[in-house]
Amino acid sequence: MATLITGLAVFLGIHSVSIVSPALRARAVAAMGANGWRGLYSLISAAGFVLIIYGYGLARQDPVVLYAPPDWTRHLTFLLMLPVFPLLIATYLPGRISTATKHPMLAAVKFWAVAHLLSVGLLADVLLFGAFLVWAVFDRLSFRHRPPQVIKRAPAGRFNDAIAVVVGLALYAFFVAWAHLQFFGVSPAV
Repeated sequence: MATLITGLAVFLGIHSVSIVSPALRARAVAAMGANGWRGLYSLISAAGFVLIIYGYGLARQDPVVLYAPPDWTRHLTFLLMLPVFPLLIATYLPGRISTATKHPMLAAVKFWAVAHLLSVGLLADVLLFGAFLVWAVFDRLSFRHRPPQVIKRAPAGRFNDAIAVVVGLALYAFFVAWAHLQFFGVSPAV
């Protein structure tokens, strides 16, 4: 469990620099340059991500059950997961979805985390999805005190929302039908 917690701390920690101290990020960018900061940020993020994956795998070998969700929550999970991939795609395609949600990626993370917390009750799952949920909520709240980071996006287009929905739902179907079992060892369709 320590490896999972360390991975979460490293990954979410580096993603929280702008939340906790925008001035620290600005000083780091000024000292290293934008590309230097991006490189360091990417290396630390990748290290945290690898630790999360490895730690989660270790934790699943000796599972600790915190609660047993009722069967009906699986249906609710399917429903809550529907907007996740369209929101992720909409992050990079300016349109009504992006405007309405203000930050579609954070909305996607919140839907993803809540959906999984409803249908799994192991300690490792609660730590993983709970940590991402708490981080996403704090990140969204921090926009009251700081401007969101500008991300590179596709040009505005009248079909961006339709593309986000169609591609997102296709990815959702792909994950439900095949990828979730292959990547995570659990079939959501069972």
